[in-house]
Amino acid sequence: MNDAVYEVLLVVGALTTITVAAMRIKGIVRVFLIAQAAYWSLSYVVRPIVLLWVQPQPTYGDSVADPRLSTIGYDRGISLILQPVVFGLWTHAIVVIGYTIWIRRRADGNRNTVIQPRSIADGNLIPTLWTAFGIGMFGRALLYATGSSATAGQTQSSNPILSFITLMAVIGTLGLIVFLRLDNPRVTFAVIGCLTIIELLWTVAVESKTPIMGAALAIAVRFALTGWTRVKIGAIAAISVLGIAAFGWLQSFKASDLAKSQSAVLDASYPQILQPFLSILRRFDLLEAATDSYYMGGRPWLTMTEVAHHVIFSFVPEQLVGGTKFHAGTAWANEVRGASVDMSKVSVSLAEGNINEGFVLGGYPGVAVGAVFTFVLVLSCVWALRTRHIFLISIGLLMIEVPVFFERGILGSAELIGKSVQAAVLIWIIYLAVGEVRRRPGQSSNNQSSYLGTQLLDAAREKE
Repeated sequence: MNDAVYEVLLVVGALTTITVAAMRIKGIVRVFLIAQAAYWSLSYVVRPIVLLWVQPQPTYGDSVADPRLSTIGYDRGISLILQPVVFGLWTHAIVVIGYTIWIRRRADGNRNTVIQPRSIADGNLIPTLWTAFGIGMFGRALLYATGSSATAGQTQSSNPILSFITLMAVIGTLGLIVFLRLDNPRVTFAVIGCLTIIELLWTVAVESKTPIMGAALAIAVRFALTGWTRVKIGAIAAISVLGIAAFGWLQSFKASDLAKSQSAVLDASYPQILQPFLSILRRFDLLEAATDSYYMGGRPWLTMTEVAHHVIFSFVPEQLVGGTKFHAGTAWANEVRGASVDMSKVSVSLAEGNINEGFVLGGYPGVAVGAVFTFVLVLSCVWALRTRHIFLISIGLLMIEVPVFFERGILGSAELIGKSVQAAVLIWIIYLAVGEVRRRPGQSSNNQSSYLGTQLLDAAREKE
């Protein structure tokens, strides 16, 4: 067994440990932890296996075959770059095990009881989410019609205002998937299905895996709240597999004949069984980020003072900063990847990952801090989704959509949470407006009665 295979097996062991421990936890935390294990396995297990198996020669336009790893040999290169990853994933696994033991000891005899979020009793919640969905979809339509929609890796949209408005669609869509409760299960299923299809179409439109993955994760969160069945497990697995498998096929409809021929040439060097999955595999690029951090060779990137400064200013709107704010993904591309790859003619925003960012900023102690931070972020999102306040719920929903749990470090997470806070303020304003309209004379008493019944049921559950 060579060193690279040994490191991959250690990664598999850590991810398996996280998954097994997560299965012993009830609720939304389980969903996020299993999703992390699946996400990281594509970057840190599947991609290294493909490289070790195929040993591809670097070709312009092919992001799977890394010229830096090819130069020193895939076996040696992968074994070296995965060492901090192994440390980080096992640190995360140990934290998860500790939390699992604590939460199970803390749980009482009602361990299997499904506890609904308190926001379900809020009569203004669903109307607010529908309103946000409508506003956001209008923004998406304008963004797409004007050709201003940002694509994967793009540093910024050409229309930041419309891009910000589209966040309303994210909150509305994911919120309805998680919280919508209709009397007719078939209607509920149809609505959620339509919302999922909309996200899949938007995934193709913006050439990003994020929307459909956010929808799949939101469905899993819903199932965690309503209770799991074999049918639900099969449904979420099918959505995830179909979304990944169909990603390249759906994008082919947008590609020109020249782009299709170039892609076919790139894919031809890989076994035929892998070719349908190469399009989505190229989207999981944390292994490249791990290579970036290794090639930094301990050279300084940011001081702790600079990190603290950037984190604080992430929560300040760019209009108030008086200049361009620090963007972690862009800085990583220019300064970290730029240390070993010529990025002078490339403008892109990259996912750095908590482990890789931590390693560059603070070595192995930095990796440990990054792993713990990510786990605390997961718990914070779960808490936000369980609260009554629409402001916190909105932030929690956006954290489902933006992949901070999977591919961002402290800097990237702070940046995205800062943007989420600004979007949550707008949602809160919409919520207040919806509440004011619903309080006007002529409001249906039947709706008020149904929500009153839900509130009484929720109060009874809390007493239990």
